[in-house]
Amino acid sequence: MLITQDIETGPNPTASIIILHGLGADGSDFVPFCGELTLEEVGPVRFVLPSAPVRRVSLNNGYPMQAWYDILPVSGPKREDEASLREAHVQVMWLIEREMARGVPADRIVLMGFSQGCAMTLMTGLRCPHKLAGLVAMSGYLPLADTTAAERHAANQHTPIFMAHGSEDDVVSITRGAAARDALVALGYDVSWHSYPMDHSLCMAEVDDIHEWVAERLRLA
Repeated sequence: MLITQDIETGPNPTASIIILHGLGADGSDFVPFCGELTLEEVGPVRFVLPSAPVRRVSLNNGYPMQAWYDILPVSGPKREDEASLREAHVQVMWLIEREMARGVPADRIVLMGFSQGCAMTLMTGLRCPHKLAGLVAMSGYLPLADTTAAERHAANQHTPIFMAHGSEDDVVSITRGAAARDALVALGYDVSWHSYPMDHSLCMAEVDDIHEWVAERLRLA
């Protein structure tokens, strides 16, 4: 079971935003982001900020840190460990289904993530059997891209996807983000692509765009 921090903008939330952090971070990293993304116009919202379990990361010489999955040395044929990716997929699905059990319909849940969290957002959101309000993919990529077409679920074929990336990102290159965008568009997904003059981070222009996009999705839900 994941450790999570909840921030509620009012009693009896009618929408949930699940935010998945990046490698080596934890859920608390996105507390300031939630303060900017109040979404007051769509009613009370619950922000769910989970922290990934601590695991050894091969790319960092086996150093233990909070990570959704293991990243293999870049010299290897694959960058991500499939077994731990699939383990994390189950954990993120638990977060979605817990919100549903707490009374928030799936179509009022937005799943979003940064970097590794972005990868898990795309992996889980496309395979989720419950129709979600939207997916927000920040500064990341599409993991297990070669199995996405076969494993995706029809429930989220028409779920809109907001993708954002920094043009100066030297951790996850914008070309890798663009490749994920192109793969999703080729599979028929509704992708809204945004790039910003920044590195592997967030900027206020991005936060403002995400706020507007998420508010629109929840108004339509």
